[in-house]
Amino acid sequence: MRYSTLSMGVLAACLAGGAALAQAPQPAPSAASPPPAAAPAPGAAESGFMTENDAAMRKMMADMSIKPTGNPDADFAAMMIPHHQGAIDMARAELRYGKDPELRRLARNIITDQQKEIALMRKVLAKIMPASAPARDGMHSMPMMSK
Repeated sequence: MRYSTLSMGVLAACLAGGAALAQAPQPAPSAASPPPAAAPAPGAAESGFMTENDAAMRKMMADMSIKPTGNPDADFAAMMIPHHQGAIDMARAELRYGKDPELRRLARNIITDQQKEIALMRKVLAKIMPASAPARDGMHSMPMMSK
């Protein structure tokens, strides 16, 4: 599969930034935090986690491959929305299958933060995209690159 240089550059920058954020101190767990899911049969959790994670990654990479519009702001948001959604999907898999309290707390924070950022990017896209090409969700109304 071919991905645009722009898509791969954005992905690399986001992964580098995510690694730095992952090392930042996290707040103490909330008393309302749900406990980890019951332990499935050995190997089943890893298989389920990897299946969900692989699907999230494939969807994210496909949705990030856009045809540039000539507007760097629109292109950035159009690629970052599926990137953030991919992070949310992977964090949900961590909450379903993971046991480590710190990683579960990080996953909850990722979901909350990324949802807020997606909402902001959609708001900006709606403002900057011409009426003839509304960006309802940041991706599906934007032209996709051939793969």
